[in-house]
Amino acid sequence: MGTPTAIKFGTDGWRGLIADDFTFDNVRVAASAIANYLHASTDPKEDPKKGVCIGYDTRFASDRFAKAVAEVIAASGIPVKLATGITPTPALSYGVRNLGAAGGVMITSSHNPFQWNGVKYKAYYGGSGKPSIISAIESHLSDPVRKAEKPAAIESYDFLPEYLAAIKKFADLPLIAKSGMKFAVDCMYGAGSGIISGIFQEIGVDHVEIRAEHDPLFPGINPEPIEPHINALEKAVVEHKCAAGLATDGDADRIGAADEHGNFVDPHKIYAVLLEWLLSRKKWPGDVTRAFNTTCMLDRICERYGRKLYEHGIGFKYVCDLMLEKDILIGGEESGGIGISRHLPERDGLLNSLLLANVMAEEGKTLGQLVQHLQEQYGEHQYGRIDLHIPDAQKNAAIARARAGVKEFAGMKVEHVETLDGIKFFLDNPEAKTKPNAAKTWLLLRASGTEPLMRIYSESCSKESVTKLLEAARAFAMNS
Repeated sequence: MGTPTAIKFGTDGWRGLIADDFTFDNVRVAASAIANYLHASTDPKEDPKKGVCIGYDTRFASDRFAKAVAEVIAASGIPVKLATGITPTPALSYGVRNLGAAGGVMITSSHNPFQWNGVKYKAYYGGSGKPSIISAIESHLSDPVRKAEKPAAIESYDFLPEYLAAIKKFADLPLIAKSGMKFAVDCMYGAGSGIISGIFQEIGVDHVEIRAEHDPLFPGINPEPIEPHINALEKAVVEHKCAAGLATDGDADRIGAADEHGNFVDPHKIYAVLLEWLLSRKKWPGDVTRAFNTTCMLDRICERYGRKLYEHGIGFKYVCDLMLEKDILIGGEESGGIGISRHLPERDGLLNSLLLANVMAEEGKTLGQLVQHLQEQYGEHQYGRIDLHIPDAQKNAAIARARAGVKEFAGMKVEHVETLDGIKFFLDNPEAKTKPNAAKTWLLLRASGTEPLMRIYSESCSKESVTKLLEAARAFAMNS
């Protein structure tokens, strides 16, 4: 079998390069660790007899990797429901909870480039494994492979019908249909193909669907619903005169968008639009969570409506943890992963696409108008991110320099530093003094724990300030 040292579960499962460390041997090691974890669990909700659900996305050999996982888990004596076809991650998660399974495994590398694949673990509650669960699974990576006297059954199962019924019930489809709005839908060659389009077709909503064919090479893009990868969606919105464009990532748990002018609407604005609607229109109870690298506009919205906001580390498993412990209405992260606990403690790009259309229909506004309204209400918030693919040594040197103390970036004095997850500098931005209700200015440096990658994030009161800070941080990292 493979080498456990090659397997490390990050913020949302284990990912690796296909044929390098993501091999059939290593996938079987990960599957064995999951099986051993369930056999060792004393939680009745994780009783191995309840079985495991397994799904897979459009990536190269995902179906075969899923079959290998199913065989290992079934050989240990745990019954398996294996997806009959390509399945979005939220559909698999819904199936785990709806069927009362002990857990679930999703073969996907989400938004990563085509060379990658991965294993996501979904717990019995239908969401990402809590940090404690992920740590426990990792502790079993070196255990011997467990074999039952008689292997359990592997049953083919279609997870889509029950999931589709749930999201169609959650959103107000008749209201969307009555709005007369037209939408562009970008599947990014991923697992969300045909789903939103199928619902819109069913209820008579005018729309155009792009990049719906399944292509494991994701030609020309990473299946991540941010720029530049959704340029095709931005063009389609303008060309077809749509009120908004809606995109989902490779496994359809994240959302991205474009407004009616073809402008990219970042996930922070999407989250803010949904939060404002939930609090002002739905008035549902519960508090709010956001990741360390997410917009501070959410703080202002929560303050206005008297909701507590929990800030946490980067990765949806932290959102899920809080949803299971506290009364949380909605939680989310910078990358477009947003979850509403009434549905699932899980990201769902497909449901959120429907809900964004729902908000537009209810407010009678295009997506651009909704974003502009937020900027007027809560102050201008602009956001940016760059990914630096640099060697681990350089990445670690940059983080060490940042930890040692930095006095300024782009001529802006560092006021204070936070280190919840990465190193976040809050800065004294002179431009903020010239704008009403200006956004806080901050810059975050965070090293990936699983890749030779450093991400740099910034938020400020103008696009110009964000660009200056990102470039200053890039130079800082490259000269480390």
